Amino acid sequence: MTLKLSILLQSRKQLWCSKQSKCNQKVFGPLGKILTHCLVAYFLSFSVAVSHGDSSFITIGTGDITGVYYPAGGAICRLINEEKEQHGLRCAVESTEGSAYNLFSLRRNEFDLAIVQADWLYHASRGSSIFSENGADDSLRLLFNLHSESFTVVARKDSEINSFSDLKGKRVNIGSPSSGHRKTMELIMRRIGWSEKDFALATELPPSEMAAALCNGAIDAFIYMVGHPNTSIREATTFCDSQLVPLPGKLIQSFTEQYPFYQSAEIAGGMYRGTDKDISTFQVRASVVTNTSLSTEQGFQITRSVFAHLDQFKALHPALRSLDWSIMVPDKMPLVPLHPGAKKFFTHDE
Repeated sequence: MTLKLSILLQSRKQLWCSKQSKCNQKVFGPLGKILTHCLVAYFLSFSVAVSHGDSSFITIGTGDITGVYYPAGGAICRLINEEKEQHGLRCAVESTEGSAYNLFSLRRNEFDLAIVQADWLYHASRGSSIFSENGADDSLRLLFNLHSESFTVVARKDSEINSFSDLKGKRVNIGSPSSGHRKTMELIMRRIGWSEKDFALATELPPSEMAAALCNGAIDAFIYMVGHPNTSIREATTFCDSQLVPLPGKLIQSFTEQYPFYQSAEIAGGMYRGTDKDISTFQVRASVVTNTSLSTEQGFQITRSVFAHLDQFKALHPALRSLDWSIMVPDKMPLVPLHPGAKKFFTHDE
C-alpha cells in the first residue's frame, strides 16, 4: 500500500470519528443526523476499494458533507470505480473546507481533482486576490463544469434581519477560513467597507454546524455559497423560524459588471419554508478541475465515465438535475485551459 493511500485511509478514519462526534454533540434534527451518517458511511466505501495492482489511484477534493461538492465528488468516484476493470483507475473522495483549500492543495499535488467555485479558480490561475503570494498557477486545467451556486444569506426571523445591511451588529457565521463562500463574503465586505468588527460576533463554523447554531440561538444568520436546494438551509428553515435574505440590487450589479464569473440570479420562492418570494442574489459556476500532472488518458477516462452515465450522475442531488451538455462542456474561452483528456473526449464524441 502506497504512502499516499495510507495517509488517505487514515484521513477517512479521522473524518468518520470527527463527524460522528460532532453529530452526537450538536442537535441537527433527525434529517441532519441521518444524512451525515449515511453520506459518510456511503462514500467511505469508495475510498477503501483499492487494490495493490498497477492501477492509478486518484483523489478528489470536495467540500463539507452537507453541501453539493461532497456528494458530487462521491458520484464522480462511484462512476469511475464502477468501470475500474476497464480503465484501471481507482477514485476516493475527500471532504474539505472548500474551494480555496482545494486549489491550494491541488497546487501541492495533494489532490488529483477538485471541485471549486469559478471565481476562485480565476484568481488561482492569475495569482490574484488570496493567491497573490503564491503567484499564478498555470498548471490548472478544466475537465467540465457543474451546477451554479448562489450567494445565500439565512437569518432567524426574530433577529430582525430583513436586508443585507441588517447583518451589521449581528452574530453572523461568515464561514471556514479556506472556504469559497468565506472568501466571497470577504470580497463583499471590502466592497461595502465592512470588517469583522462590524458584527457583534463573526463565527467560522463549517456548513455542517450552521443550521444547529442558528436554531440553537448561537448565531443570528449565516452565509453560504451553494447550489439549491441544500441540506443545511433546509434544516435551518425546517427546524426553526428562519428566512432567506436578498442582496441589494446595486451590489449584485457591481459584482456582475466587474467580474466575468458572476451572474445575477434568483433563489426560487417556496423552495424553503419561510421564504415565499424569489430572493435576488448572484451566482457562480462550480467546476471540476485538475492540473497538468493528470495524464491525457486519465482525463479522458474520468470525463467519459461521467458523461456516459450523465442521467445517473444528475439523479444524485437535486442541484445537479438541470445539468446537460450545454452547461457542462466548457465554452470556447474557459477561465483556465481545457485538459487535453477532456478535449479528446469532447472532440471524439462530436
